[in-house]
Amino acid sequence: MSVTTDVATRELWPALPLEEWRDTYATLHMWTQVVGKLALGLSPLTNHYWNTALQITPHGLATLPLTADHRSVTATFDFVAHQLVLECSDGRDATVSLEPRPVAEFYRRVMDALARLDVSARIWTMPVEVPNPIRFEADTVHRSYDPAAARACWQLLVQIKRVLEVFRSRFVGKTSPVHFWWGSFDLAHTRFSGHPAPRHPGGIPNLADFVT
Repeated sequence: MSVTTDVATRELWPALPLEEWRDTYATLHMWTQVVGKLALGLSPLTNHYWNTALQITPHGLATLPLTADHRSVTATFDFVAHQLVLECSDGRDATVSLEPRPVAEFYRRVMDALARLDVSARIWTMPVEVPNPIRFEADTVHRSYDPAAARACWQLLVQIKRVLEVFRSRFVGKTSPVHFWWGSFDLAHTRFSGHPAPRHPGGIPNLADFVT
């Protein structure tokens, strides 16, 4: 491999050792759950909860268009400008900077920003799919944010999505979009065979068995 190719590969697939960004990962996981639960509360439920998954964008992770009264609303984690961007179809917007701060403060700032946009949203503040969860409004444990690590994570998701989209295109049956699940903090794609699926064993923290 040439030096030029090696550099280009590292830029497309940056190294992201877990130990070097574990604290940022844990905090970002909770932040994405805050936004993911907005999607759960502000959109009609579709099969497999696909309406709640986040989408990979050229700047980060975003909800699908949500509904607030007569308006459309989106929430986007912008890992280029390092801010959460809330945008409404009436032209109004608000931002919350992504920087080291407790989940409790992030949650409060997001809800305050929504209030300024006259978006009413009620969410269940208990995190899901994690052991020993702490309610968002009480979580002062998770408070790290490394911009470089967050950006590297997003860059990796962009490349993984590109690969999975090709994989998805080769199947003629029912498939899910390639999207990001905030509960488990992973990018996923599902193919459906048409056969009944085995019953899931359940037991995921704070997630009803019927959801799985």
